[in-house]
Amino acid sequence: MHTFSLLSLILACRLAAGHPGEDHAAELKARGEFLQNHVTNLDHCAQELEASGVMKRGIQRRLHMVNRLREKRGLEPQRDDKQSRDWGAMEASHASLFKTTASCVLAPEEMVGPYYVAGESVRSNIVETQQGIPMEIDVQFIDATTCRPVEGKYVDVWQANSTGVYGGVINRENGNGPADPNNLKKTFLRGVQKTDNDGVVKFSTLFPGHYAGRTIHIHVMLHPNARPYPNGTIIDTTAAYVGQMYFDQDLIYSVENLHPYAQNPNPLTLNDQDFILRQDLWQGGNPYMQYKMIGNRLEDGILAWLSYGINPAKRSRVTPVATRKGNLPRETTDMQRNEM
Repeated sequence: MHTFSLLSLILACRLAAGHPGEDHAAELKARGEFLQNHVTNLDHCAQELEASGVMKRGIQRRLHMVNRLREKRGLEPQRDDKQSRDWGAMEASHASLFKTTASCVLAPEEMVGPYYVAGESVRSNIVETQQGIPMEIDVQFIDATTCRPVEGKYVDVWQANSTGVYGGVINRENGNGPADPNNLKKTFLRGVQKTDNDGVVKFSTLFPGHYAGRTIHIHVMLHPNARPYPNGTIIDTTAAYVGQMYFDQDLIYSVENLHPYAQNPNPLTLNDQDFILRQDLWQGGNPYMQYKMIGNRLEDGILAWLSYGINPAKRSRVTPVATRKGNLPRETTDMQRNEM
């Protein structure tokens, strides 16, 4: 454990550059010890998920999402060559593409970071007026002890916009820092959804931008006991599972060359320079989102997916940087309300 403790302290010092003023040494040590003593991915659940039909439904769901998005953008749907409804034919042409191969177990000790805001709205479309590469995310939660989907639980996601700014917070490391005091009231790229029978939540969002000290990522948190308030928001910090979703470095390079990402003034941290990500990888997790482009251009959009495992016996308290009060975000449309 001495080597691991030293490693945790080194990582904490490096992370301080990304989140100044925070002491991560204890969190990193606790998270590392959790990952050392628990399964860190869902490889052991592969047979159970296939036998129960969860894997098959996941492949079908992602294929349906791609075709829905292609239709929305005026592109031809992707079809099986034999135009067959038989599972074997579909498996041959699509299973290898849409099968979930990436997974990571959410450690309760994962750092929630300085940008978590409690009280976000239950909604699937979190884009509002932000600009960037359209992205649909499909995130699945599996009980790592039983290999069964985690049903009926609320999940928070939050991320930076294309130029590295998180809505809802004022922080000198947050993209434009204190330059926009009205940012405190903004709700873009934040939202909550409830897991379905297969433990899945889906969000319409944008490919995230980067901020100083961290590689590109999306935050995710599952609340085991949350219930929505009458105004459609979730506030629950007593017990949670926290994690982050990452992206292929070549995909990041491609997106970063496009407008408005190219206007991001923050230095880009690479995946292999990000010490939270490296700790997950060192311990056997694979928190990279699998993805497929909707069309031939990134501007047509991306579908990205990932599976997370949780251990119900392990939970943690989280501390938000702020808690929202009031009703639904001002920019939530009637269509988005109907999606809730």
